[in-house]
Amino acid sequence: MTIRTDPVTGDGPTPGRPDEVTLVRLRWWHLDHVAELERDIFAEDAWTAELFWSELAHRETRHYLAAMRGGRIVGYGGLAVHDDESYVQTVGVSADARGNGVGTRLLVALLRHARMRGAHRCDLEVRTDNSTAQALYQRLGFVNLGVRKGYYQPSGADAYVMSARRIDSHDYGELLDAVESTVSR
Repeated sequence: MTIRTDPVTGDGPTPGRPDEVTLVRLRWWHLDHVAELERDIFAEDAWTAELFWSELAHRETRHYLAAMRGGRIVGYGGLAVHDDESYVQTVGVSADARGNGVGTRLLVALLRHARMRGAHRCDLEVRTDNSTAQALYQRLGFVNLGVRKGYYQPSGADAYVMSARRIDSHDYGELLDAVESTVSR
């Protein structure tokens, strides 16, 4: 599978092969599908469509993307940026699209946006039992800062707090290029 990235203008995916994944700005008309996918991925800890609506309403501080394949959303991710700090709000990839670089491309695109907005660091939480996501975050320079007990609700699952510093540096930009090139082949 190849992955193409739209300039994220919100105009929708550019035409391509049916197996290509294109990143587009998440819009209100995507939210029912995203909420359904969110329930499939995160079960009882899933965000509601209303929460996604609320996130999109914060246009100045939020940046959300959808990964589209064959006219269907197969992943999504969101970022908050305040001053020189950024925070990955959520990343989700459908079961049938995992292992194909969709999550990596979403996260790299979010981190590039954070850099463009002047962020010096990025933080996130990840379930302590999600070793696949933790490995991706570590590849992108995130380090574990500690545990938040019972962070995910209503399940009560614990989360690691992870942070990537100096994301505005030239070296970090090269790291993003290197990681992205592993899924662009």
